[in-house]
Amino acid sequence: MAEPMVEVFIFETRQFLEQLEQIALGSEEQGGFSEEDVNEIFRAMHTIKGSAAMMMFDQVSTLAHSVEDIFFYIRELKPAKVDATAITDIVLNAVDFMRIEMDKLDAGGTPDMSSEELRAYTKDFLRNMKLDNGHDPDIDLRKAKNAKKSSEATGEGASAPAPEPEPEKKQYYIGAAKPAAPAPAAEGTSGTQHVFEATVFFQQGCEMEEVRAFGVVNNMKEKVKELHYLPEKILEDESATDTIRNMGFRLFFTTDLNYDEVKAELDQTIFLDRLELKEVGSVAELEYWPSQETIAITALENSEPIKPDMPPVQRDLSGPVKKPAPAKGGDGAQMITVRVDKLDKLMDLVGEMVIAEAMVTQNPDLKGMELDNFAKAARQLHKINGELQDSVMALRMVPLEGTFKKMNRIVRDMTKKLGKKARLVLVGESTEVDKNINEHISDPLMHIVRNSVDHGIEMPEVRVEAGKEEMGTVILSAENAGGEVVIKIKDDGGGLNKEKILERARKNGILTKPESELTDREIYSFIFAPGFSTKEAVTEFSGRGVGMDVVVSNIKSLGGKVIVDSEPGQGSTTTIKIPLTLAIIEGMSVSVGGSRFTVPINYISRSFRPEDGAIFRDPDGSEMIMVQGKCCPVVRLYDMYGIPDAIHEPTDGILLLLETGDSRFGVMADELLGVQEIVVKPVPKYISRMMKTTGISGCTLLGDGSISLIIDPQQVHNIIFD
Repeated sequence: MAEPMVEVFIFETRQFLEQLEQIALGSEEQGGFSEEDVNEIFRAMHTIKGSAAMMMFDQVSTLAHSVEDIFFYIRELKPAKVDATAITDIVLNAVDFMRIEMDKLDAGGTPDMSSEELRAYTKDFLRNMKLDNGHDPDIDLRKAKNAKKSSEATGEGASAPAPEPEPEKKQYYIGAAKPAAPAPAAEGTSGTQHVFEATVFFQQGCEMEEVRAFGVVNNMKEKVKELHYLPEKILEDESATDTIRNMGFRLFFTTDLNYDEVKAELDQTIFLDRLELKEVGSVAELEYWPSQETIAITALENSEPIKPDMPPVQRDLSGPVKKPAPAKGGDGAQMITVRVDKLDKLMDLVGEMVIAEAMVTQNPDLKGMELDNFAKAARQLHKINGELQDSVMALRMVPLEGTFKKMNRIVRDMTKKLGKKARLVLVGESTEVDKNINEHISDPLMHIVRNSVDHGIEMPEVRVEAGKEEMGTVILSAENAGGEVVIKIKDDGGGLNKEKILERARKNGILTKPESELTDREIYSFIFAPGFSTKEAVTEFSGRGVGMDVVVSNIKSLGGKVIVDSEPGQGSTTTIKIPLTLAIIEGMSVSVGGSRFTVPINYISRSFRPEDGAIFRDPDGSEMIMVQGKCCPVVRLYDMYGIPDAIHEPTDGILLLLETGDSRFGVMADELLGVQEIVVKPVPKYISRMMKTTGISGCTLLGDGSISLIIDPQQVHNIIFD
């Protein structure tokens, strides 16, 4: 099994599973499956079935086939009684099973779970649904449909007596040059074998065309008598991919299926862009079975010759075009799939270019020299580097839609198990963030949404007594604000119980100051403390005190912050603010003695030189400064990191006022060196051994080649206030 084939299979199957989950959840919310949804689910399951069979993952393939049967029944007979919730459960269970198997395969393992139990339940459900709707539970819809179409082809009217059950056709293996007797035709059919030519064109940029062509052959083998295709050696011939891209994948075959049935089968080909299908001949009342050579010759004689120099197929022609238009962006842009590790490597190289540019333009050897031409070239280099950086950032930006929609499943499962009623409303799901942030935001969002449903949304009877709608609402929204993305999770539940939170905080010993001095927001923030929970009993969803702790640790690791607000009886709102990207950020460089530090610019509120006597000590001995009528703690970096030869007198140095959430504090440094773009790198081990690195998130290289440590305001805040 070729590795690229496995990667494509995993990627495409996961895409279909996401699609299936969202369609099923949406249909359940609407109270039934629309015709479009039924067709989409049927097509997705049919494709998964074929792909899994081609890869020889029988447990996945047979499970997909059993779920496909349900939607085939709904599509063909349109039953009056359809339990949307029960069918959604079946689809979601199948999706979960397949997702686990894909994760195993992706990790280098082998899918080894049995789907027999799920298949048996699905088949029993379909049988009972047929009985409930007055249909024969043992009817084979596909055979019945084919028999009906064959009957119509012979000119029989609708009032004709029902034919006897079609005898099972015997299967024969047909050799290359050895004739064999055909299977007996069913009563009421003409016995006509149709010879078809089909040309399949795949979507441009879908990649792996030879593998997809092999899938088409594998799918059609069971439905045709004789099958030939060009190029003949799909997987062995290195030029097969280019041939299929430029001229399409051509098939010649005989079958007792009619034109519409053949087209329906081929239309289900994944990544199909265009299908050309025509009947090029037929053999009626066969007295002998023609050899493969005869079929191939007949098909080729009746088909259009292949032009070897045919140009690539033009897609999406909206009208009569006399001359081909040149390729350009915009509406004509094509999509390609790129490996994540390649994007990461590209981002690393851009970061190195940013550092290299600074080392060239800020080289100490150039100090004091007037180089006009060099300055112009440096400005042009900076402009190009900026555009390159923006382009690479744009490549890494992905919408939050996929992550947001996963929360629909969380809300559905919890409401069913807790007996509550709630719906999830998504706002601004098209907001884009860096792919790394998108990957790491999923767990925090899951915990907060679960917390909103479990702790926030009340039971239906309680909501009715309070004058609310029986159905609760959780709103998940996102928006861009400068260099940050702001995500809010708001519910209309009962809100946070301040007294209960305080009581638990007392028991856990996490109060940092007298209760009378605590603001409401500070009290609510206790729910993020490790091991904190107001639940008396541990349940499937809460009570262990680990969920919200995970939220804070994950968000802080992304350079973000979390704020909670609540109004008794009206609900609560959790706000997450995270940077759009973590790779390259703007920072203010400062000097402290002979050391250099960089502070992320988005945390700096202002910088100023303190007046004489502005900094004073409180009763605990901590240094404070009054800023706009509020006391703010002051941290001296030389004192925190033991740096000699630094400026000790505040009036001779500079104070940076930093903001983290609702807290503000000052950081003393010697001098501001300027703002520059920095590439965050891990702190080298030798630096960690030489000095304390608490409050340091990483390091970067300055233009003169020296290392600057990056201050983590969140960690410094924790040191001060804890």
